[in-house]
Amino acid sequence: MSSDDPRMFKAALPVLAPVAPSVARALDIPRVLSGVQGVALTFDDGPHPEGTPAVLEVLASMGAWATFFIVGEQVQQRPALAREIVAAGHTVALHGHRHRLQLKLGVADVASDIERGFGAIGEATGLKPAWHRPPYGVYSSGGLRAARALGLQPLLWSRVGKDWRRFTTPARIATRATKKIVQGDVILLHDADFYSSRNSYRQTVKALPLIIAELQSRGLKTVQPH
Repeated sequence: MSSDDPRMFKAALPVLAPVAPSVARALDIPRVLSGVQGVALTFDDGPHPEGTPAVLEVLASMGAWATFFIVGEQVQQRPALAREIVAAGHTVALHGHRHRLQLKLGVADVASDIERGFGAIGEATGLKPAWHRPPYGVYSSGGLRAARALGLQPLLWSRVGKDWRRFTTPARIATRATKKIVQGDVILLHDADFYSSRNSYRQTVKALPLIIAELQSRGLKTVQPH
């Protein structure tokens, strides 16, 4: 099961899992973007030495834009790749320093994790990320406070390709990601396999042209949060 699959935390609903739409609304955590003329492509868990460059290549070839929720420990391993994302005109956002469920961390530990990831992105790119998405889409109360204390705006998702699955296909990913999609939707994908099925990003890379083509056929641009 996915690192970002909300079913992992069914027992915690509705109090602690803002991936549930009603809880996200109550906590003022957006799952969609308002006031935008398009939809947002977002990628979690990178930067990855193979997956991220491949995703960037597809985006460039099809004139699409994306937001990358990157992980501090991976940024420290390959800071040049984080800079490449920025240089290509995409947005870098924070996914944490390590990919850990906030509910398993104490208040001080989760605050430290967010601060370390924030610092790693700043050191690598010279930028302060504006957006945050927790691992698994689940905030603890302390984690949400810590993110907002740094000026980070939470952003979850409204459409998901389930691209982490071991036996999925590009066609299935694309169909799931674009089903009933409308303006303002946020699509969750992954450009890395550090925390999911091995080589799963390869299916994502193959699905991405299908997703972008479907969006274009519906007159939907790819946009970045602002």
